[in-house]
Amino acid sequence: MKPRCRCVSAALSLPLFLLSGCSLLPTTRKLPIPKEPIITQTVAPEELVAQLNQRWAALDALTATVEIQATLLKTKEGLAKDFPSCRGYIVMRKPQMLRVVGQYFGVRVFDMASDGKNFTLLVPPRNKAITGSNSMKARSPNGLENLRPGFFFDAMAVPGLDPDDMFSVTADSETVEDASKKHLLLTPEYILNVVRHKKGTQELAPVRVVTFHRDDLMPYQQDLYDDEGNLETLVFYEHYQEFGNGKYPAKVTIKRPMEGIQIILTVEKVAENMTLKDDQFQVKIPEGTQIQNLE
Repeated sequence: MKPRCRCVSAALSLPLFLLSGCSLLPTTRKLPIPKEPIITQTVAPEELVAQLNQRWAALDALTATVEIQATLLKTKEGLAKDFPSCRGYIVMRKPQMLRVVGQYFGVRVFDMASDGKNFTLLVPPRNKAITGSNSMKARSPNGLENLRPGFFFDAMAVPGLDPDDMFSVTADSETVEDASKKHLLLTPEYILNVVRHKKGTQELAPVRVVTFHRDDLMPYQQDLYDDEGNLETLVFYEHYQEFGNGKYPAKVTIKRPMEGIQIILTVEKVAENMTLKDDQFQVKIPEGTQIQNLE
């Protein structure tokens, strides 16, 4: 009799379940269909790396005129401090020569140069200069003091792989929303993971991750890691355009999570492989300037 009672109870509860608006049957809903790119290219991992290496090998020097917008982020406090944008120019020469100058109405607000080993940062409005080695021996509690000019060099042009680098390539797709046109875009991608053996160990250390869109096979994101495996720099590339004989992004966003700094470069002009002299990478410190040396 007890099994019969359970059946009667279930039979009585079923109409109530259906009347409540619930259904025991699956339902079908319409979802927005992402739009796919007109062209999706397919290449072997070796070919993707070869193309990256070729672009890097063809570049010896670069100058760029940019607008620089810097933001100081205090994530834990939920605060962001935007600094006024300034006009600037970037000068680069292999292997690691770099100079970045920022100006307001033709007046220098900062002037930074590096020979790949040491750097100088001059801040005329504060009558101050900072000098030091490009490699940090110890991380400072002051995030700004941990900045080194190398991240500008790595951000402006995606380097090729070193002989000791090992890599893998995976294929993926990202769905993003086009807010202006109110539809979804499907973006097929190749993700290049670059790793390197830690000296004296069998451990593989992350070096960087480069994401390529498969419509043009150009880099659209680069994540760079420090020697301890920490994510040090994120770079986002947008709106590739023809500048002279090369193709470069019109917007470069650089994020430094550990320092809480974001820099947006709006690229106005790029020139490749011109002759650059050594004195173009030197910052002259005026007499009477306060000098701080960073180890």
